[in-house]
Amino acid sequence: MAYSPPLSITPRLITLVSEISELIGHLALTRDGELAPQLRRGNRIRTIQASLAIENNTLTLEQVTAVLDGKRVLGLPKEIQEVRNAFAAYEAMAHWQPTELDNLLQAHRLLMQGLIDEAGCWRQGGVGIYRGNELLHMAPPASRVPLLMADLLHWLARSDWHPLLVSCVFHYEFEFIHPFADGNGRMGRLWQTLILSRWRPVLAYLPVESVIRSQQEAYYAALAHSDRLSEATPFVEFMLQALAQALTEAKASEPGNLANQPATEPRTAQVSEQVNEQVAGFLSEPIQQLLAVLAPGEALKASELMQRLGLSHRATFSQNYLKPALAAGVLAMTHPDSPRSPTQRYRRVR
Repeated sequence: MAYSPPLSITPRLITLVSEISELIGHLALTRDGELAPQLRRGNRIRTIQASLAIENNTLTLEQVTAVLDGKRVLGLPKEIQEVRNAFAAYEAMAHWQPTELDNLLQAHRLLMQGLIDEAGCWRQGGVGIYRGNELLHMAPPASRVPLLMADLLHWLARSDWHPLLVSCVFHYEFEFIHPFADGNGRMGRLWQTLILSRWRPVLAYLPVESVIRSQQEAYYAALAHSDRLSEATPFVEFMLQALAQALTEAKASEPGNLANQPATEPRTAQVSEQVNEQVAGFLSEPIQQLLAVLAPGEALKASELMQRLGLSHRATFSQNYLKPALAAGVLAMTHPDSPRSPTQRYRRVR
């Protein structure tokens, strides 16, 4: 029997798929269905910087931009090489097919050239995912990697699920298998982007990695939760929320995006209201309390939110209110690339 990854289709997943489809329809696109050229490079640089930052690359957005502009940058040679490799891989993405094994190996070779000896080759030993000293996931034995990846690519080629679900499930299964000695995280994110770009070209330039970077703990928690349940549902939900947030931010960053579409405004407002009502039923009580004290358009510090909630214990607020709201995609940072910025504030996404 052909392999099919386990996934529970929940009302939350259906809502998010509908919301993302709606958001894509409101982006300012050119006639070929892509972002305006001036936005593509900026978004791609944000994508690369965030994806590498998740893997502990310390170069800032300005430094990454300088590297790609051919300027001299004071930084570790390894980190500069990572930037150049990542840019080359994302630029080559248009020539790859997500179901082709050779393309997958070529992408890893390009992404990791000069960084590891096994670039473009399956790992030969055991590997685990760690956060500090904590083991989050022990990957399957190296001897099983070729068969597991063949099964996964075969499923990808024949799946009739919605592309949004397929891309997220593939991302989770890829990270579970952890087929390479290094670079699995950035490869998983790259390949999900590739899958999505075959559905909607605009998604090739959506910097969802920036959202993941700002919610990194929730990203790893979703992976761990899916491992415990032996199904991808928690991770798929997280990734769909991240995609929705990235699209919301992309739309908000385009002045006048809807200004020339007055006929669609009533429908947009109606859809947003329906989505809000549906989403509210799946949010925990602390998240709903947090949203209740934060008006749309406001951006408040954590201390200000705690004051409004009548809370005094920072750890409780962070664990029960702030982090879950960020993970649910209903709250966003004003400085997502600098989570600990002293000027950090939080605003409602929906």
